[in-house]
Amino acid sequence: NILRQLSAYLDDDLDRSVCDEIRRHLGACPNCETFVDSLKQTVSLCRHSPTPPLSSSEKARLRQRILRAAG
Repeated sequence: NILRQLSAYLDDDLDRSVCDEIRRHLGACPNCETFVDSLKQTVSLCRHSPTPPLSSSEKARLRQRILRAAG
């Protein structure tokens, strides 16, 4: 999945050859470059935003959704 690879690229978790290939593509594709820049900004905002507290019922509901998705 391309989004998973881009996430790994942003986290610097890909082989150097794959990163080089992505960089070459980004240099030649303004649309993808814009998308990756937007993704970087989104990740940065999420990392630096405080996590809102969840109630017990919200935690339980979220846990159930995760288990259903994983199952």
